[in-house]
Amino acid sequence: MATRPSADHVLAGRPFPLGAHPEAGGVRFAITSAVADAVELCLIDADGSERRIALTERTFGVWHGLVPGVTPGQRYGYRIHGPYDPARGLRCNPHKLLVDPYARQITGGLTDLGAAQGFTGDPERGPMSTVDSLGSVPLSVVSSPGGPDTGTNPEVPFEEAVVYELHVKGFTQQHPFIPEALRGTYLGLAHPVAIEYLTRLGVTSVELLPVHSFLDEPSLVRAGRHNYWGYSPLGFFAPHAAYASEPGHEVEEFRLMVAALHAAGIEVILDVVFNHTCEGGPDGPTLSFRGLNAPVYYLHTERGHMADITGCGNTLEAGSPTVVRLVTDSLRYWTQEMGVDGFRFDLASTLGRPRGGAFDPASTLLTAITTDPVLSRCKLIAEPWDATGEGYRVGGFGAQWAEWNGRYRDTIRDFWRGATGVRDLAYRLSGSSDLYDHNLRRPWQSINFVTAHDGFTLRDLVSYNEKHNEPNGEENRDGTNDNRSWNHGAEGDTADPAIRDLRTRQARNMFATLLLSTGTPMLTAGDEFWRTQGGNNNAYCLDDETSWFDWTPDAPEAEAMLAFARRVVRLRANSPALRQPEFFEGRTTPTGKPDLVWFRPDGEEFGESDWFEDRHTLGMWIDGSNSQARNREGALVPDHSWLLWLHAGDAPGEVVLPGREYGETFKPTLDTSTADGSPANPGPLEAKSRLTLQSRSLLLLRAPRLAAEPHPEPY
Repeated sequence: MATRPSADHVLAGRPFPLGAHPEAGGVRFAITSAVADAVELCLIDADGSERRIALTERTFGVWHGLVPGVTPGQRYGYRIHGPYDPARGLRCNPHKLLVDPYARQITGGLTDLGAAQGFTGDPERGPMSTVDSLGSVPLSVVSSPGGPDTGTNPEVPFEEAVVYELHVKGFTQQHPFIPEALRGTYLGLAHPVAIEYLTRLGVTSVELLPVHSFLDEPSLVRAGRHNYWGYSPLGFFAPHAAYASEPGHEVEEFRLMVAALHAAGIEVILDVVFNHTCEGGPDGPTLSFRGLNAPVYYLHTERGHMADITGCGNTLEAGSPTVVRLVTDSLRYWTQEMGVDGFRFDLASTLGRPRGGAFDPASTLLTAITTDPVLSRCKLIAEPWDATGEGYRVGGFGAQWAEWNGRYRDTIRDFWRGATGVRDLAYRLSGSSDLYDHNLRRPWQSINFVTAHDGFTLRDLVSYNEKHNEPNGEENRDGTNDNRSWNHGAEGDTADPAIRDLRTRQARNMFATLLLSTGTPMLTAGDEFWRTQGGNNNAYCLDDETSWFDWTPDAPEAEAMLAFARRVVRLRANSPALRQPEFFEGRTTPTGKPDLVWFRPDGEEFGESDWFEDRHTLGMWIDGSNSQARNREGALVPDHSWLLWLHAGDAPGEVVLPGREYGETFKPTLDTSTADGSPANPGPLEAKSRLTLQSRSLLLLRAPRLAAEPHPEPY
């Protein structure tokens, strides 16, 4: 039975910082709810019994108090007494135990959806539910400050970055050389075998799918399914407990993982979901924010109804000072305390739409992030769209934001599957200046990608015309239909050697294009090892072999694809002209030619009318003598010049190399017509030579500098 100690058992404490903080022989608790009439702190003992303590101090809408004798490890929650008026969006319900939004550790799950619902009958008009949710919902845990050192942040310059998107569990869940107890955990990713794989591949930054504490959303709970990706957050400060090898040690293990990656020179970027929560729509559970002050945390219409511009049931109110504080406090915590180097913001367009209005790149929340003295030094990456027709804002964010470039993905997929025309392709290869060269941004702020967690893997992109999402239990209705994929003659796996050969060549084409384009490349974990999801383009609820990294694939193409990937990543790292931090401007260089020249197959420069013709072949020459890349000391680094030919025609194509003013000789360096990328004919070619490109292939040639100073080989 709950007890209610008198107020003199609680010291006043102070309102900030919010959360639970051990100090002065106890723990100071602080939680904000401007609409609450009373707040009870609920301490949950090991046997599940509850002690209720009234917090009577209220400052700026923050309820706070210091409770003597409480120690780290104490489980707790809150009960909020206040208005229950769904017509105004208010859903305070003291029968529902709430998670502290600032909890740095969360334990347990949602075991009874009915008990967690704050309503009876109709969620908009029904009465308050009086079912107690204790025992059916997660609990907050008091945690000690500090932990293992996270090491020195690598501070990789953006123009040198190669981002690798991976899932903490899926990456190591099936790794045969990682101890079984560590597979699928933070420590699994920190294991030397995993670190060695990443360093040999050459990636500089891992982008982790969500690691904030998350729960299965109501629709999955009702269907008896589970969330795998993690885009259903509950706590924005707590690492997801299921990724710890030892329950309760998730903070420590996360910090150890960061330290191991930092020691290898690899940055840690978190995919963060500040656009919605796991509480879902009005018929969802009351777990935290909804019961504290729903209109302050969630977007509502003027009539009090929850608004959804994320497609996930609810939308955080980006214009709310409470949300602005929550987001920025969370980001600073992960940066300063957990050692994180940057963030990718899921559905970031919603963060620029306070009160659900038109997108504003200078909105309160976006501005608060970029002007923060800590956060402004982080890598900030926006996913520039949301679930509305007007939410696609690629190129529309402010000067400090990098963006996932969906235009790049679509253009590269379309070109290699045979779409005619190369005008848009030229923009994507050269840094997407049409999107980013108008508001003080650099080409590396275009995060170029061909695949991501959401959609086909690279193997499936060349193996399926249609999605095959039946295992998700939604009758194949979920997932996008706009895949821009091509199965090359058979749907799914086939024994036909001609189809298999063409598929791997097309995969090499897209992988090489990605790494050789100006901008920041992002790879999806497993693409380099020929991973398949059987044609599933939305495996968010499949926590099984469908989604996990297959370290022992039976496909013979896997090892060759890995060797090719390593070769291309290494080539990019050693070739400054291929990853320049400035946009090409047509400026005259020491060679007397512009910094970038486009060629037709006949070896002549593109004319204005050529850009509007149906073409499948494009040549791109980059003058390395005027490379704007710099070393870590800030000095310019000259490079060889490079000639890139992309040929998407279904028959071999003849091209003529440029004249001597572009290079005395041209040495083939990368050729996607071979399994590992080594040129089929590696000998140097004279200017104006004719050569034949294999159908659907890419060829990169190096025009060596005439200067005598040494230069590393690019592979």
